[in-house]
Order: sequence, then C-alpha cells, then structure tokens
Amino acid sequence: MILRTIGDKLAQIRLVECAMFDHQFNHLKYQPFQATPLPDRTWPSQSISQAPMWCSVDLRDGNQALVNPMNAQQKLRMFELLVKLGFKQIEVGFPSASTTDFDFVRLLIEQNKVPDDVTLQVLTPAREELIKKTYEALDGVKKAIVHVYNSTSTVQREQVFGLPEAGIKAIAVQGAQWVQQYANLYPNTQWSFEYSPESFTGTEMDYAVDVCDAVIEQWLPSEGRELIINLPSTVELSTPNLFADQVEYFCRQLQHRQQVTISLHTHNDRGCAVAAAELGILAGADRVEGTLMGNGERTGNMDVITMAMNLYSQGIDPTLDLGNVLEIIEVVESCTEISVSPRHPWAGELVYTAFSGSHQDAIRKSVAFHKTQNKSHWDVAYLPIDPRDIGREYEAVVRINSQSGKGGVALVLERDYGIELPKWMHSVLSKVVQQATESSGVEVSPQQIKDLFDGQFMAVESEWQLRDYRLHSVTGEDTVVIEGEFNLQQSSIAGYGAGALEAMSDALSKRYDCDIEVTQFDQHAMTKGTDAQALACIEMNVGGVICHAVAQAEDTTAAALQAMLAGFSRSHAAQIQQAG
Repeated sequence: MILRTIGDKLAQIRLVECAMFDHQFNHLKYQPFQATPLPDRTWPSQSISQAPMWCSVDLRDGNQALVNPMNAQQKLRMFELLVKLGFKQIEVGFPSASTTDFDFVRLLIEQNKVPDDVTLQVLTPAREELIKKTYEALDGVKKAIVHVYNSTSTVQREQVFGLPEAGIKAIAVQGAQWVQQYANLYPNTQWSFEYSPESFTGTEMDYAVDVCDAVIEQWLPSEGRELIINLPSTVELSTPNLFADQVEYFCRQLQHRQQVTISLHTHNDRGCAVAAAELGILAGADRVEGTLMGNGERTGNMDVITMAMNLYSQGIDPTLDLGNVLEIIEVVESCTEISVSPRHPWAGELVYTAFSGSHQDAIRKSVAFHKTQNKSHWDVAYLPIDPRDIGREYEAVVRINSQSGKGGVALVLERDYGIELPKWMHSVLSKVVQQATESSGVEVSPQQIKDLFDGQFMAVESEWQLRDYRLHSVTGEDTVVIEGEFNLQQSSIAGYGAGALEAMSDALSKRYDCDIEVTQFDQHAMTKGTDAQALACIEMNVGGVICHAVAQAEDTTAAALQAMLAGFSRSHAAQIQQAG
C-alpha cells in the first residue's frame, strides 16, 4: 500500500512536470510582466543631448558568450581596438574565475598596455576568496573599477539560493565590505567600486533600492571614489518603456543618488537592448555597458556601435571614433569568430544598399540635389547618414538585381565609370540588365553592368568602325564622306544634309536603300579640359527596326557619326536575320 502511494505520488509529479514543460506552443504558460507603478513618469518628455559614459564588456561578458573564448592574442587585439575607438572604461575579464582572465589582466598591467586615461574594470561575485584573488590580479594597476555582484531577483532568491530578502541583502553588504577592505591593502591604486543587483529587472523595485542603499552605505566614507550602481536587465523581460519606468523609479528612491553613477547593462532577449538603454538614459541613467556589434549571452548584449551611431545620426558626439567601421568589423569577426550580419544596423554590408528601383532613383536624385544646392546638413533620401563617415563608399549604396530599376542601373554607370546617360536611355539599359539578372537569378556587379552596356550599345564590328571622315559645307548643307569597310570591303560613302548626322543618314539610306529616322540624340562632354571625351547616344528607326547605340571619342563629330554607324549596324544585322 505504501509503495503504491509513493508510486502514485511520483506519477503525479511526472504529470505536473509534463504539464509545465510540455512542448506544445501554449501562451498560457506565461504571465505578463508586472509594471512598476509610475503614473507621473517624466522620461517621455526628456531628450538625449550628450553621449553616456561607455564601458565595453567585450572582453568579459562578450567573451564568456563565445563558443571558443578568445585567446590572449585575440584579447589583446580586441583591447587595443577598444582603446583606439576611445573607450575610457573597459571590463577586461573575470580574473577570479579564470586563469586565462587572470593572466590577461597581469599582462596588461606588467607590460604597460593600459593608457593613463583608460580604467580597467573586472567582475567578481560577492565571495571573499574571489574578491581577494581579484585584487591580486589588479596589483600594480594605476586605476581600476572592482565590479561586485549578487543575484537579487525573486526567481533567484526562491529557486536558486533559497534565501529570504534579508539573506540576499546580507550577501551584498558583506561583499561590499570585502571590496572595501581589500582595496585598503593596495593604497597606490585609484579604486572605483561598482555593484550590480543581478537580474535587476526581475527584482522588486523597493527591494532593489534597499539593497543598493545598503551597499552604498559601506562605500560612502571613501571621499572622491566613484561609486557605480549598475542596473542589469540580465534577462530582458519587458518592453523598453517598462524598463525606463524601473530606472526612473529606482533613481528617485535611491538615498544617495547624487553621489552615485547609475549604469545600465541591457541584454537583448526581446531584441530591444539598445532601445531599453536609450530610454534608460532618458530615465536618469549616466552610463551604459555593452559590446561591439552586440555580441553577448543568448541573443546578445547592448550594441554600442548601434547606440553610438544612433546618437551620431542626431548630431550628437558619440565620444567614440567609429570612422572606420570596416576595421571594427574585421577585428570583431577575427576575435569572436562570429560573422557580423549584413543587416547589422549602421555597420552591416547591406545597410546602405538599395536594390529597389524607386529607392535607387530617389537616392540618385537626392544626392544630386545636395551637390547642386550645397545643403549645410545631410538630408538624403533613404540614407540617414553619409556612408563615407564610417568608411563606406557609395558603391555600397546602389546595387543591382532583378528588383532594381532604371535609375539605379544608370547611377552605377555614372558613379563608377563616369558615363552619364540621357534619361531616355535609362529604361533601354535597364531592360538589358534586368534580363541578365532574371536569367541568372543573382545580383550583377558594376563591372558586369559595364560589360553589358559595352556589348549592347558600344561594341561594333570592324566593318562598321569609322576609319575617317571628311565634312564640307556647301550652300548651307554639309557633305560628309565616310571611309570604312562596309560589307567587309574598303569603300567610302557620301551624303548631304543640314548637319553631319543628317548627311550620314542620307549616305546610309542611299547605300542600303532604307528609310532612317533619328528619334533621340544626345551628346555631351564626359570630362572637362581640352582632351575631354564626348559621349554620343542615339535612338534610330531604320525601316521599322528601333536600335540604340553609344559612341565615345575626343572628336564630337566622330562620336556622333560612330554612334549612328553602330546603331545602323544593329538594325542592319536584325533585318538580315529577319530575312534569313
């Protein structure tokens, strides 16, 4: 009977576990986040006017999230990049938990790798033996931030530590005391202290304030020492506005707010880490911890590149030099062994790229408008910043695939090869390029576009190549004599008309017994100067066959005549093919 009862209870437990952790897609397993009551919130009416203090955690939080943690060489390369970008506070590791981290901190100190204006930060749990080892790692450093933490959330208290609020608070206070005591053993270092109530977002706000006030009380007697309270959304649990409410409420209630730097450490579980940090700054925070490109646990940390460039795009100095984003990407990818997404905000390969025809046309016209109007501020369609500011060039802006339009194709030729086509040629060229992209199913490069342009409009068989011409004016009419290898025989043709093109049309009409009508013609200089090249574009109707051609030459008349010869050769070939 007893065995049956035990068996029944175990079966019931298994049923409960299955109900809790079954794999059905069932939203009823979850509860909405409980918002902090703050009806008089002020953060929505605030605006960001300057960058926060930045602290990079690439070498600690970012590193511990890697499949293959960085080796010493990779860590040093990342550290040097962070210094170059302008970070003044860099969390370099967890020296009490890892020999690799301990040795790296020693390397930075012993080899004088830390500039005088950069402060190292290290993380430690609130445990005495680990705090002691942390200070041993920092021995000899000029200045450092010792960052101590313990978990305060309801879930952690109840399910992980099995301690009441008073017990968790005691851990925090004792940890703060040890941090103070061991700092006193190293008087030659300028120390700053930082405390994180881990899983702040899952902690009751009044309790979080109470714990942090108690920690601050242990540190306040040290005049001139920076005190940092870091508020981590260790797991992002809510929309960014609710996080901002938590931050504002916390800042209002903290007893020693004026003596404390409020820092944020947001994670990206809901994809809102940057937004949460921005709103948290509006709510009163002073400092932000994050990583380059957002690398971090689970879905990542707050992305410093994104937040800093968000500020930059609003005319705010981000205090970080992000002018060479390609170098940043190369170092980050090399050190983390993680590829940067091509759609990464601001830094991704494709973020300044327009494939859509309407977007391409708008960019082309907007950039041209900027040049002609000499606008004082950047305001280009579809481009929130000038890509050149971060080391991108305009070749990344317009790229061509089957979705692209005529304006984009024309812009590529103009941008990369100096070939400015008249508007009536845009659609003609676009059809040729679109046929190629639809056939291949992939993007075409600028060189491939140029090859298509040359092959369809400029290339001409030797028999239609202008060898020489003579132009005479007689009684208001031009006489043109053209020398070439027409029908593969050395010969010349002559014609008359009110201008070189009309005379050429007359000569070809007589020679080949056909009607020729020039429906579109455009000619302009491609460059300035005495050696400038002329570009001639023509559309012709030859016996009902519409053809297009382009020619380039130093001599404007030669360019026009060659364009007509090239166009006529295409109609002539088409007629022969139809007859055959």
